[in-house]
Amino acid sequence: MSTALEPYKPGIFDLTHKLTVEKHGHTALLTINNPPANTWDRESLIGLKQLIDHLDRDDDIYALVITGQGGKFFSAGADLKLFADGDKARAREMASRFGEAFERLSAFRGVSIAAINGYAMGGGLECALACDIRIAERQAMMALPEASVGLLPCAGGTQNLPWLVGEGWAKRMILCGERLDADTALRIGLVEQVVDSGEARGHALLLASKVASQSPMAVRAIKPLIQGARERAPTTWLAAERERFVDLFDAADTREGVNAFLEKRTANWRNQ
Repeated sequence: MSTALEPYKPGIFDLTHKLTVEKHGHTALLTINNPPANTWDRESLIGLKQLIDHLDRDDDIYALVITGQGGKFFSAGADLKLFADGDKARAREMASRFGEAFERLSAFRGVSIAAINGYAMGGGLECALACDIRIAERQAMMALPEASVGLLPCAGGTQNLPWLVGEGWAKRMILCGERLDADTALRIGLVEQVVDSGEARGHALLLASKVASQSPMAVRAIKPLIQGARERAPTTWLAAERERFVDLFDAADTREGVNAFLEKRTANWRNQ
């Protein structure tokens, strides 16, 4: 497997230059590239949704890493200039764009990892919350400060944050405007790993590369089961868990994985 970065299907994502897509083995690397603060706008949110749609059809991609361009911002979220005139129609459209993009990211069939390389504020943190795993650099700061300007998180923040950190910490961040440093975020479960400055992308790509040793079909079956507990009590998923286990025996990859283990060799996944 190649570990070098290379362009990912040039020409497909010409909608916006604010998202840079590269390939690293079986991993897509998405860089939010909208300086100075890597804010999200209408075009980049549409682009993110289109990218995930495309990645879900690409059997060579098993994982997605998202990071920000530069060393200061992962993403500062929405550009508040969009809302300065109080246009309600624009607010409705942007709320819809944010929701559609990050809900699509959450539903990505592979493993998504946020490499938080700086400030992750508002919609920037909500993007990271939509990922499966979060790795933060030591200097990173995380917050959902919308209430300080008379707004509220509208891209999953009020739902995803308490699921990860509990109601109390979610209220401290959203209702009291508290910012968290990386060490605090690690302690309360907002991120899974803290690394030195400049190392989040590398650690995220390394973790993503491990996904290639897993059966892609098994990952696709497992991820909705884990996330499903957010919607229903875990006991309601136990029967579905057993059924999806049996369903995997329709796949050639299941036989390949078991036999590769028994024969002490690396599995050759074919997504079949």
